[in-house]
Amino acid sequence: MAACRRVQLLLLFMSLSARFWFTQGAKSQGGVNENLVDNADVGKNPGASLQEGKLVAAAAAASQPRRSTGWKLAEEEACREDLSRLCPKHSWNNNLAVLECLQDRKEDTEISTDCNHLLWNYKLNLTTDPKFESVAVEVCKSTINDIKECAAEERGKGYLVSCLVDHRVNITEYQCNQYITKMTSIIFSDYRLICGFMDKCKDDINILHCGSVNTGEKDVHSQGEVIACLEKGLVSEVEEQAAPYSIKEDCKKAIMRVAELSSDDFHLDRHLYFACRDDRERFCENIAAGEGRIYKCLFNHKFEDTMSAKCREALSTRQKLIAQDYKISYSLAKACKQDLRKYRCSVDTTLPRAREAKLSYLLLCLESAVHRGRTVSGECQGEMLDYRRMLMEDYSLSPEIVLHCRGEIDTHCSGLHHKGRTLHCLMRVSRDKGIMDNLCQKALQTLIQETDPGADYRIDRALNEACESVIQTACKHIRSGDPMILSCLMEHLYTDKMVEDCEHRLLELQYFISRDWKLDPILYRKCQNDAARICHTHGWNETSEFMPPGAVFSCLYRHAYRTEEQGRRLSRDCKTEVQRILHQRALDVKLDPDLQRRCMTDLGKWCSEKTEPGQELECLQDHLEDLGSDCRDVVGNLTELESEDIQIEALLIRACEPVIQSYCHDMADNQIDTGDLMECLVLNKHQKEMNEKCAVGVTHFQLIQMKDFRFSYKFKMACKEDVLKLCPNIKKKVDVVICLSTTVRNDTLQDVKDQRVSMKCRRQLRVEELEMSEDIRLDPDLYESCRQDIKEHCQNVLYGNAQVIECLKDTKKRLYPRCHQKVFKLQEKEMIDPELDFQLMRVCKQMIRRFCSESDAKNMLQCLKQNKNSELMDPKCKQMITKRQITQNTDYRLNPVLRKACKADIPKFCQPILNKATDDNELEGQVISCLKLKYADQRLSPDCEDQIRVILQESALDYRLDPQLQMQCTEEIPRLCAEEVAAQEQTGQVEECLKVNLLKIKNEACKKEVLNILKESKADIFVDPVLHTACALDIKHQCAAIPPGRGRQMSCLMEALQDKRVRLQPECKKRLQDRIDMWSYAAKVAPAEGFSDLATQVLSSPAKSYILTMMGMCVVLLFLMGLLCGRITKRVTQELKDRSLGHPCTVCGLHSQARNRKDYTPLN
Repeated sequence: MAACRRVQLLLLFMSLSARFWFTQGAKSQGGVNENLVDNADVGKNPGASLQEGKLVAAAAAASQPRRSTGWKLAEEEACREDLSRLCPKHSWNNNLAVLECLQDRKEDTEISTDCNHLLWNYKLNLTTDPKFESVAVEVCKSTINDIKECAAEERGKGYLVSCLVDHRVNITEYQCNQYITKMTSIIFSDYRLICGFMDKCKDDINILHCGSVNTGEKDVHSQGEVIACLEKGLVSEVEEQAAPYSIKEDCKKAIMRVAELSSDDFHLDRHLYFACRDDRERFCENIAAGEGRIYKCLFNHKFEDTMSAKCREALSTRQKLIAQDYKISYSLAKACKQDLRKYRCSVDTTLPRAREAKLSYLLLCLESAVHRGRTVSGECQGEMLDYRRMLMEDYSLSPEIVLHCRGEIDTHCSGLHHKGRTLHCLMRVSRDKGIMDNLCQKALQTLIQETDPGADYRIDRALNEACESVIQTACKHIRSGDPMILSCLMEHLYTDKMVEDCEHRLLELQYFISRDWKLDPILYRKCQNDAARICHTHGWNETSEFMPPGAVFSCLYRHAYRTEEQGRRLSRDCKTEVQRILHQRALDVKLDPDLQRRCMTDLGKWCSEKTEPGQELECLQDHLEDLGSDCRDVVGNLTELESEDIQIEALLIRACEPVIQSYCHDMADNQIDTGDLMECLVLNKHQKEMNEKCAVGVTHFQLIQMKDFRFSYKFKMACKEDVLKLCPNIKKKVDVVICLSTTVRNDTLQDVKDQRVSMKCRRQLRVEELEMSEDIRLDPDLYESCRQDIKEHCQNVLYGNAQVIECLKDTKKRLYPRCHQKVFKLQEKEMIDPELDFQLMRVCKQMIRRFCSESDAKNMLQCLKQNKNSELMDPKCKQMITKRQITQNTDYRLNPVLRKACKADIPKFCQPILNKATDDNELEGQVISCLKLKYADQRLSPDCEDQIRVILQESALDYRLDPQLQMQCTEEIPRLCAEEVAAQEQTGQVEECLKVNLLKIKNEACKKEVLNILKESKADIFVDPVLHTACALDIKHQCAAIPPGRGRQMSCLMEALQDKRVRLQPECKKRLQDRIDMWSYAAKVAPAEGFSDLATQVLSSPAKSYILTMMGMCVVLLFLMGLLCGRITKRVTQELKDRSLGHPCTVCGLHSQARNRKDYTPLN
């Protein structure tokens, strides 16, 4: 029976000869095979008598050069009618041509039972009669001698012909080859003619109701149907978990061997031949039979709309058999034979023998060799490509899919069988819904591993068709079939070049590729050495590796961003590929298996409505504090990684491309990012090239960074040791920044020689503080405190550019106390360090370069104030400086220069005001007003006097810089000075208007403020800009030698006014006279309240010399008069004393004189 088993191998080589026979059989005039069958007398008694002497005559006729006139099938009465109806007349003289014509007839035609029976016995005698071997011995004598196995076969049992068929590929003798070819067609027209098949499968045929095995009860069509029925039973058994019946192993082997032997010529698969005969003519008319070419052609057209359902079903059955045993594909087995042997794909002793024959095992084994850079023949790779595409097109060819995914297919994917749509539907269910059975998920993953579409996108027909237009436009520079096509498509995901259908198919496939590192051939090849060296995964790229799919890549990306000091770094090529994968994963959280697995619950809880690209990860980052511990860890690690290499955020980088090209291309070109690119984007966030998407993305990343200082790579690396030492247990970045900046501030104020915060940390801390000043959301404490105020007062103000912060400053008086306090603290901080005032720095950027390029950052505002009135000053910057001056004058604490200069004066003169003050609310200029009055009294220290003089000069030009005046005269200013306010000239016209209309001011508090202004103007002419402007020329001529301050120049002008020899300018003279009148009125309406106030007024008066002189003269005069009066009084008194004591006559004499007067009245 050894030869009988070899018969099953014969059909690997029969298609070429069968085709030859069909075209040549009827016309052959002297061929040996024609003589043979013509003289095989099997006609009249189709029973055992056919096995007698006729065959001997046929053997003898083989040596004749011409065909003899032997027995003809065409002459038999049983087949004459069918022959004349179905077969062309020229074939009647050739029994083999007649046999082929009748057994290959159209499906819808019938032949008589007697003819069927005649044909059956004829074929049986041809193949089983031992005497028939003599023909083979005669025709193939030299071939038999060359093939030792055939020469050793026992004669007389029909085994010789089977052996010759088995070795037909080695037969070079023409006549022998033709003879053997015809014999194979005869043998495989009926399963009962195949040696041993009926014995092995008799019981299975009956149990499965595949037909009867009794001779004569079935026609030739039904005999092919029997094998087809058994094949379907075999396929169904694999696809069903609990099959009702299991075919015996011997029969299984026989079925598979029959399929294998018919693999080169589709004529030999009788059921498929009849089912697809018309389709072959339609689709494969010009394809020559043999070597499996017709099969492959029909496979390629399987899902054409014009393909018949019966042929499609037959093709699917054969494909399923190929999936069970690759040798059933003639072309694949032949093309890959040497490669299978070379890479030992059939000698894996750890696997069962049946596994080695499976198509999946062959594909995985050879794919592994290709990925490792081994050489696999081009012919074999071509065949592999065809069958990988075949498996991706039709899910039913994978029994595990059919078995484990039946429920998912029925529920979600019914009616999508064609062109790989069902598989993509299952991928979509797994990716989007997450409700797939584990076994189905595993089956899908296994199929993707087997087909390996990552190596060649063309394997996935659904993807290929959906993305064809994108590939032609966006990826046309890449060779067709290159693995980089998929990467190119991923790079253009969510761009204008991407189409929706391609986007869906691509993400469905990438979902599975991302879960197995072996499915990315470029990563596979570039990182295998690194994986073995760093991750200790020796043999990680072998198909027998059992390490979890994500473990290797996780190990690689943990080492991708190590510094040289940390060691164990990836090679350059491997790091590039790891970065590429990370960039792709950032496009969709579902492409990151670890992230999706750990965060599935949190995604459903917090981010169910976030469906746009990239929103899910942003949502998880936004809710970082609310996530479960596992999810929080993985999101935190990913965010930390993004901070080091923001290019991982592919969507953000794509949106920011214009800004990167204009300002950050150097950073983007660096392979090692280390946070430089994001820092550059932040610095240029408000450039004109910045679009909304980029700005939103950059701001979002800044906001996420505030949740943990580790999310700012440069800050983390610069300050890691300082944080551990000075700010332990603090995690939030804003708290860390406050902690470190407070430490720096304290050390600076205390003049500590060795500051506790390192220099590199201080530098980076400065960067972080500047970034935080740009958006209120980057200061979570301030933002939360003012959230309600923002909603009420700044609802339509955009975040960024510190616009919301500026809005809050502008509406500060209407803010709730908590927000008001926070804004005040912020302003105090900004005034100490103007660089943190984002709006000021932005608006005055050019002016700072022009006027303050050499100034220290702490003195930036002071420098701008000094150059505020320059002709070159930008109006917008000037306006911003004025706003900051107004703010400073509301509270001395917001003016660090004044605060320092008047450190001793403030508590000395203004303590009552300080006693009423709170830490976080403005004093509305009360302390500064107090100091102004003391300036007028000339009682301030020199440093403080200098600063108050500056404030007085500035507020004299712009009434808005005097908060007390503005607050007390809120109603009077628009009523009396509307034109001056509208002019906005800021030359002191509003103050002048109030002075002129002093008598019309009804509000006593406002009047008092104006009087204070008048009082202050006596102390220094610079405080009165209108008067100073009018008298500038006279000051130059008359008072050039007089130093300014303490009323000296004002006194000089007053003396000049009194001096008739001096002629002042008319305007100056008029203004001086007006001031004198105003001062006089002020003295009347506001007289001195005491000696101290009077002395102060005199001392502060411009005419104090005159007043003091006059007062001195009065005092001297009074003294002299008093002295004179004292002398006279003393003399009279002495005389009276003398008279009363020593001269009584004197008194009598006086009385005597009195009596002589007429008006004398004597005393009683």
